[in-house]
Amino acid sequence: MDSRDALRWQWEMGAVDFIAAEPRDWTLREKREARGERREDKVPDSELENKTIPQAAVSVSPLASRLSLLITDLPALRAALENFDGLEIKKSATQMVFGDGTAQPRVVVIGEAPGADEDRIGRPFVGVAGKLLDKMLAAIGLSRETNSYITNVINWRPPGNRQPTPQEIMVSLPYLQKHIELLNPEFLLIVGGTSMKALFNVDQGITRARGSWMDYVLPNGKTIPALITFHPAYLLRAPAQKALAWRDLLALKSRLGATANT
Repeated sequence: MDSRDALRWQWEMGAVDFIAAEPRDWTLREKREARGERREDKVPDSELENKTIPQAAVSVSPLASRLSLLITDLPALRAALENFDGLEIKKSATQMVFGDGTAQPRVVVIGEAPGADEDRIGRPFVGVAGKLLDKMLAAIGLSRETNSYITNVINWRPPGNRQPTPQEIMVSLPYLQKHIELLNPEFLLIVGGTSMKALFNVDQGITRARGSWMDYVLPNGKTIPALITFHPAYLLRAPAQKALAWRDLLALKSRLGATANT
């Protein structure tokens, strides 16, 4: 294997961060927090629990504006994504993973990106984590067949199942925003830290932010309540956290019941 092949292999396995010329202290944030310092834009933990946090002002990109004018239904959005070549990860993916569920959902679940099973089958959340997600939704009366819909921030599998980069998320966000706008759900269920940070300007880890309600504002001005919770894949690795996820699901069930009775 020559150096070019070695570099290609590292890239495909998800090694996309290069070593800088100067050393970087990766523990600096933890040191600051240990000293009691906070970044000014960080939301205090006390303000997160059981409170609604408004999203930062939406910056409508030129692409989002064009999508809003040209795309009026899900088939058109799917076709636009199929023809989109602005992401390098599309070249290494087997196929585009669009979404799955009813076209008129009460709840839209948003994850991070497709994994190996999703890339092979072409539907989101079909592996072991997907089976757990289906059970979680069923426990509060939701299913893909009747009243919910599932999609991801990124529609193609990143190489080696690595996390999407900020650039990939930025490019994909207008399509996700249009996806949500067309589905027009009552609520969003955001699973995992990556999807949370893609949609909201919150400097918090998922462990601290889960259980919080946030207002997601679409480019058209519509506001949708969004609940943050753990990703099912994380719950498989940390089953002790299922109790907290269940608490989140009950909160969503309560709001679903409240809106159904109005």
